[in-house]
Amino acid sequence: MCGIVGYIGHQEATPIIFEGLRKLEYRGYDSAGIATLQPDGIAVRRSEGKLANLAKLLTEQPLTGTIGIGHTRWATHGRPTETNAHPHRAGSIVLVHNGIIENYLALREQLTAKGHRFSSETDTEVIAHLIEEKQKQGLTFEPATRAALQELHGAFAVCVLCLNEPETLIAAKVGSPMVVGLAAGEFFVASDIPAILAHTREMVFMEDGDLVVFRDGQASFSTIAGQSVEKQPRHIDWSPLMAEKGGFKHFMLKEIHEQPRAVRDTLAGRFREEIGDVHLEDLQYDDATLQRITRMVIVACGTSWHAALTGKFLIEEYCRIPVEVDIASEFRYRKPVIDTTTLVLVISQSGETADTLAALREAKQLGALNLAICNVLDSSIAREAAGVLYTHAGPEIGVASTKAFVTQLAALHLLTIRLGRAIGKLDVAQGRRMIAGLKKLPESLAQCLTINTETEKVAKQYLHARDFLYLGRGKNYPIALEGALKLKEISYIHAEGYPAGEMKHGPIALIDEAMPVVVLVPRNSAYEKTLSNMEEVIARGGRVIAVCSQGDDEVKAKAEAVLALPSLGEDLDPILLSVPLQLLAYHIAVLKGTDVDQPRNLAKSVTVE
Repeated sequence: MCGIVGYIGHQEATPIIFEGLRKLEYRGYDSAGIATLQPDGIAVRRSEGKLANLAKLLTEQPLTGTIGIGHTRWATHGRPTETNAHPHRAGSIVLVHNGIIENYLALREQLTAKGHRFSSETDTEVIAHLIEEKQKQGLTFEPATRAALQELHGAFAVCVLCLNEPETLIAAKVGSPMVVGLAAGEFFVASDIPAILAHTREMVFMEDGDLVVFRDGQASFSTIAGQSVEKQPRHIDWSPLMAEKGGFKHFMLKEIHEQPRAVRDTLAGRFREEIGDVHLEDLQYDDATLQRITRMVIVACGTSWHAALTGKFLIEEYCRIPVEVDIASEFRYRKPVIDTTTLVLVISQSGETADTLAALREAKQLGALNLAICNVLDSSIAREAAGVLYTHAGPEIGVASTKAFVTQLAALHLLTIRLGRAIGKLDVAQGRRMIAGLKKLPESLAQCLTINTETEKVAKQYLHARDFLYLGRGKNYPIALEGALKLKEISYIHAEGYPAGEMKHGPIALIDEAMPVVVLVPRNSAYEKTLSNMEEVIARGGRVIAVCSQGDDEVKAKAEAVLALPSLGEDLDPILLSVPLQLLAYHIAVLKGTDVDQPRNLAKSVTVE
């Protein structure tokens, strides 16, 4: 997501901060800015677009000073404009922020009632005004910052300057990354190691709830509430490229491990738990319009198409609206039957997928209601769709999609709740139950990542197989398709996904002692039938890799290899099941020596037909 760099010391801050931001470009961004403390006050320079635009601005309007903060923004709240770019200012306070403030709307209303005036659409500006409000109540910079941060709900990493205390820099974090670099008489702050690796290799990794005050050549660590804490620096000997990957061998593995955070950010600020509903800020359609919908068509490509298939199960079950799922490249050429009571939902990570964009335009021309699920704010699809449900996965560097996929699934759960409540098919109790499950999802995803080493061992067992079969039932059938696609994409092994009940209609002829079969068999309503399909594979000599629920001794006794996961129930287990399939594909590809992040013949965004 966003990139933060801060500096306090004896050197000019702007070159250090700008180069640090450049080292964070891999995180993706749509605007950038820097603020420094100068003799005549705090000066801010911001620009929309790439760092080249900011560089030009700094040439025309230079910044001086030895204390400063900088930011590259990946837009979440508010469009990617200069006005919404960081740093943000309120009175004597200037700050940068990474994360999402869940209660920013309530805080903004309270502050507006007290006379504060906002100039941006962002949640970040609320923090600056909140600190300023605490100062108006008589608190100085540090206690005002502590008091304000304790009122925030959500995830954040912040760097804050104050005109009234020009020798002080404060940084804090809850849920978003923050690292402090230590050197002789100077300190560096960043959201990731690469930004400051050229200046120091002695670093302190801040924990959730930590706050650091840089003043008088000292760094004082404490909790946000004010309790002192001791921090021991670590020496970092990563190469610059390894630093960009957060110490992971590949971007894909890093992105797999980012999934709990990505899902948390996608869900943040959207629950209206008291009424069993969700708030989708860019949906555009009111309840009366949603009640006109008689059918849905979901259009997507590749991994997003697999997410769409899962969405079909959810929406039909809970909203009782018939749903068709189309591959985008075929949609326009079959003369689809679309009218003004049809909702066409398009799904695209990049928002630039050519076939999906063309399908959206066709649907609009036919008069359909239309909506997009997308990860990139202000992308072509996001701009052209009537409404948009943004995922907040952050930039995905690896070509094989991982965190974008699970956030699409999370977004489809949100859409199901909103649509079900709007049309009266989902009551308050059902909505609350679904929200309660979603709130547990990030932590359960983190638990799934603990089987990484175990999955690597399984990969070594099946490394030399030429073909794989993936089987699942119900909502897990699209996950089987996605697991097979991941393996094909990065290991170049032929793999196919099938509904488990369809195996007897052809694929069973392929099964022999050389064929690994990955069976998704969590304990759900289809458990007994899937278990029966698994036994049919075993009876024909197939080598079963079972992905099951924790504590399932029956599956463990039958399968050759087992990957056991926590369970969140039939609706959310498909998201959890995705993790071991991603890890299995990743480890097989690494063992085979393929280019995991840039597999042959593939591109991250397919922008031509």
